[in-house]
Amino acid sequence: MSLSLVGEALLTVPQGWKDAVPNAVGWELNKGRKVPRCISLAQSMDPTRLAVSAADLNLKLMRWRALPSLDLSALSSLKCLLLGAGTLGCQVARMLMAWGVRKITLVDNGRVAMSNPLRKSLYTLDNCLNGGEFKATAAVESLKWIFPAVEAEGIVMAIPMPGHPVNSEEQENVLDAHDAVFLLTDTRESRWLPTLLCANAIKITMTAALGFESFLVMRHGAGPFSSACDSSAETASSSSADLSVNDANGKHRLGCYFCNDVVAPTDSTSNRTLDQQCSVTRPGLAPIASALAVELLVGILHHPQG
Repeated sequence: MSLSLVGEALLTVPQGWKDAVPNAVGWELNKGRKVPRCISLAQSMDPTRLAVSAADLNLKLMRWRALPSLDLSALSSLKCLLLGAGTLGCQVARMLMAWGVRKITLVDNGRVAMSNPLRKSLYTLDNCLNGGEFKATAAVESLKWIFPAVEAEGIVMAIPMPGHPVNSEEQENVLDAHDAVFLLTDTRESRWLPTLLCANAIKITMTAALGFESFLVMRHGAGPFSSACDSSAETASSSSADLSVNDANGKHRLGCYFCNDVVAPTDSTSNRTLDQQCSVTRPGLAPIASALAVELLVGILHHPQG
């Protein structure tokens, strides 16, 4: 109290004060009556809304300070399909969320192994217990823990591959349509069918693959003047446009993952040693390759020719 300023005020109460509402801030007319205005702060204090606001603020600052052409609506409405929920899939999903992508679907039929949490950023030891949870569902659950506003879906499904037997009950499974597809699987043959489907549907397709101390990040699928652009647009003068081929409609197309193959894809995992059945790679390569794949997609979305 010794540090406080204490005073007394003597107020004279006017006659009939109970019948009149004082002319003070906070009272508003409602159907002819002066009533207090109530404001609910529940929405502004909701953790999910706060997380969305904080995530969007970073992107808005990027657009304000350094990248005025950044199209945030194109990113937030983009629907991405990730084939493979392993080391690359986990990293790509997190990078997409950081760029404002909210619609992510992961496809994988594997289970989380004891060696996975150290290399795959969306899994913990709890996901490995009791035989391991399915990677697709565990990854989606983790994404929602990280960012509750993400619209993520996990599909437990095997990808038919050349040289691998396919059960009759699996032949009816079909992938949903998405705007962009990431090929992030371990084997080369697992990318064969998705590549053909993406080429047929004219979808932007991103490939990321790892070696021990090397990696590949590649874009294929739809090229300039695809279905999203007018085929009568002015032809680009870049060397990439000059090297591209035309489809039946005269539109420029890019090569697919297997265009330069001379050997058909076969089973590369059966009857192989452990190091040949999985990706033995330097730990730092997966984040680098994943980041480059996502940055490449963002660059494509902002290209003048689409």
